[in-house]
Amino acid sequence: MNTVCEDGKKFLENLSGSGKAIGVLTSGGDAQGMNAAVRAVVRMGIYVGTKVYFIHEGYQGMVDGGKHIVEAKWQDVSSILQVGGTVIGSARCKDFRTREGRKQAAHNLIKHGISNLCVIGGDGSLTGANLFREDWKGLLEELIEEGTIDERVAHTYSHLNIVGMVGSIDNDFCGTDMTIGTDSALHRIIEVVDAIMTTAQSHQRTFVLEVMGRHCGYLALVSALACGADWVFIPESPPGEGWEDQMCQKLTENRARLKRLNIIIISEGAIDCNNKPITSDMIKDLVVKRLGFDTRVTILGHVQRGGTPSAFDRILASRMGVEAVVALLEASEETPACVVSLSGNQAIRVPLLECVQMTQEVQKAMEERKFAEAVKLRGRSFENNLNTYKSLSHKPKEEQPPSNFNVAILNVGAPAAGMNAAVRSAVRTGIAQGHTMFAITDGFDGFIKGQIKEIKWGDVGGWIGQGGSLLGTKRTLPAKNAEAIAEQIRLHDINAILLIGGFEAYLGLLELSAARAKCDEFCIPMVMVPATVSNNVPGSDFSIGADTALNAITDTCDRIKQSASGTKRRVFIIETMGGYCGYLASMSGLSAGADVAYIYEEKFDIRELQSNVEHLTGKMKTSVQRGLVLRNENCSENYTTDFIYQLYSEEGKGVFDCRKNVLGHMQQGGSPSPFDRNFGTKISAKAMQWISNKLTETYRQGRVFANSPDTACLLGMRRRTLVFQPVEELKNETDFHHRIPKEQWWLKLRPLMKILAKYKISFDVSDAGQMEHVDRRLVRDFQSSITI
Repeated sequence: MNTVCEDGKKFLENLSGSGKAIGVLTSGGDAQGMNAAVRAVVRMGIYVGTKVYFIHEGYQGMVDGGKHIVEAKWQDVSSILQVGGTVIGSARCKDFRTREGRKQAAHNLIKHGISNLCVIGGDGSLTGANLFREDWKGLLEELIEEGTIDERVAHTYSHLNIVGMVGSIDNDFCGTDMTIGTDSALHRIIEVVDAIMTTAQSHQRTFVLEVMGRHCGYLALVSALACGADWVFIPESPPGEGWEDQMCQKLTENRARLKRLNIIIISEGAIDCNNKPITSDMIKDLVVKRLGFDTRVTILGHVQRGGTPSAFDRILASRMGVEAVVALLEASEETPACVVSLSGNQAIRVPLLECVQMTQEVQKAMEERKFAEAVKLRGRSFENNLNTYKSLSHKPKEEQPPSNFNVAILNVGAPAAGMNAAVRSAVRTGIAQGHTMFAITDGFDGFIKGQIKEIKWGDVGGWIGQGGSLLGTKRTLPAKNAEAIAEQIRLHDINAILLIGGFEAYLGLLELSAARAKCDEFCIPMVMVPATVSNNVPGSDFSIGADTALNAITDTCDRIKQSASGTKRRVFIIETMGGYCGYLASMSGLSAGADVAYIYEEKFDIRELQSNVEHLTGKMKTSVQRGLVLRNENCSENYTTDFIYQLYSEEGKGVFDCRKNVLGHMQQGGSPSPFDRNFGTKISAKAMQWISNKLTETYRQGRVFANSPDTACLLGMRRRTLVFQPVEELKNETDFHHRIPKEQWWLKLRPLMKILAKYKISFDVSDAGQMEHVDRRLVRDFQSSITI
């Protein structure tokens, strides 16, 4: 089926779908991003030579057959990337639960030659797909007995291959870090919370916000973390006895600190420790009765399912859709039904049955009131979110012994949305660990001038949703003023430093580390958290601020494309930020459905530019008569945005006209996305825990002394985990001249954009095909620890 090269690599062009047919359906509740997944399956399927069929109205359409099963063409999925919901429809289906219904569905599929099924839905939809696969042979035998099909047909379609993608805003499916639609739902929630906060502050109100999540509290938990809610109710971690008194006390304390509003977030499936429901009205009545606060209830409902999918969901769904087609092409009769999942930034395959069983185990644990076990079963990400929320929302008692350590925080480089969330998290985590926290304003400039003051728990209240940098940030580097900075470290008795910033912060940390040879003052633990829209820091796959910038670019591209809806045959040339790093151009190209994205990391010449123009000329002869071209700002010294605009305008004359747009600093601004708030919060908390450990390890004879490479680190996301890496070791991974890492993981995703834009291109699928198993060790370890 596919050829493996001598170096062990597999390429997509060696996978043939000739003679095969794939059916794609969406089932259960709709979720933003489902259309992006459908688009990817259709275009990838056609690209490899298979026929792809829409199955309208989910399983009901499969049972009903006829006009509900229609062959999909390339243009049929144009302009659906930015549309919420599902354009092929979704419906609950009682008929499919019966054997007779499944037999009819099997017959309808065989009529169209379909024996490969891509199902996009929740756990119920995927469970139904697995049952269908197990019944397939028996169903065919019954169809033969009835004379509906003959044995030759049954032999041709003897087994059914199933690949699932989880489309669910609740993120309630075990085996994947994120489900399609969850990030978009968080966007809707945070938009509402940010809006509510302004009116709540005006009137000193308490708002009880009810979000979706009948069986899973992910949306409630992450939105509480992303907006700094006063209290959160989720089904996996119900409040203990006497929670009413504790909550009222917390609300009272916050008002006493002159906080003019309270936000309480509740999952619709919230329960107490006796499995009794807790409702939003119950909480409102409690607050009004006990405290007399002006309290309002807002139930978001289906608003969370609606609207445009976020950049994250579009990219996730596109990656999963492509991987699903590759999985179907590689599947055999022995291959179990699988789910395409996300682990860190890796697309993986996991056995569908294992995921469903694990998801059911969570529900069973909750029914048996084993709530701590339920949290463990949800996975490390869920557990970390819960622990981080608890540590940041509940101020420690004043009697906690001080650590006698002073920790300084500064922002370095250009502002990035999410920096303030990171500072808030670091300040509160540090205070909770007994440290005295100092804020340095205006980066190393402020450090040199002594702009350093203590920052307390309440000082960072309300910072989490603020864009930019409230501490102030500059690009100044420390080396030339090392002695002045050392003097400030002595004056304020600073024992550790946390830097939050981009490439300048990385260079600054390298310079501080090098200065240890001359100044003992720099022999203290120092750690950096990456925060830059360019996502160009070595040692981390993601940086705080990049997701917000991606959403800003994607939203702008949507509007620009929409402006051409009444004007046919138009190509837009859009310039993005990023320095020499093509992350923003590439990923926004994938999320906005661009035809091409020019970046520094992939060299291009006039022949490629000409080829791209010809490609767009061909596109204008179809029903899709608009094009989108992205250009990273430093991708080429000579092929400037103006040059590309003029070239396309000249070569496309008579076929299409051109418009150009330089997005500029709007990519750095705005309120941080839920991803950036959450990522900034968690990564900073982890950085502070590292600092606490290093302070304890390096405290000798009444002072801190840390001069080993592992005490000057960058904390970054690598594939699936957060990793502390000595900055000295990262030097070999860095192209300092162009301020980018020498290797970048997202370059592997570049071919996806071109495939989905109908370019013929080589695509390495060597990483695909590895079936991973749901890790039950978490459960076993947890049960062992309870027994001990």
